[in-house]
Amino acid sequence: MEIIEIVSLGIVTTIIYLLIKDKQPAIAFLIVFIAVLLFFLYLMQYIQQILALIQHLGDKANINQVYIKTIIQIIGISYLTEIGSNIVKDAGLDSIASKIEMVGKLFILILAIPIFHSLIETILGIFPLS
Repeated sequence: MEIIEIVSLGIVTTIIYLLIKDKQPAIAFLIVFIAVLLFFLYLMQYIQQILALIQHLGDKANINQVYIKTIIQIIGISYLTEIGSNIVKDAGLDSIASKIEMVGKLFILILAIPIFHSLIETILGIFPLS
């Protein structure tokens, strides 16, 4: 089972981190960073499968590809923001982590504006204001 490998890597990384964090904090942080990178690289194959499924379902449902692309970008920004923020928090820089989260939220808002615009136009088309 692949989950056993992932959990084992996480446990081994944690043990190594705890053993060397007091003597070599920079190396300990680097080990954590590499473990997170390995987790992300491992998940890329599954992320590609999920994206292909979402594209396929969007095509079958006749959904505009712009909306699907935007939603996928929003999900990607959410995950990357969380991962980046957590890595920076692990390094003890909470103020920078909160700024990363804020910027991620703003990017999501920027990407969502065309969807909101289309939604409002659709609502106004159904219920005219005049």
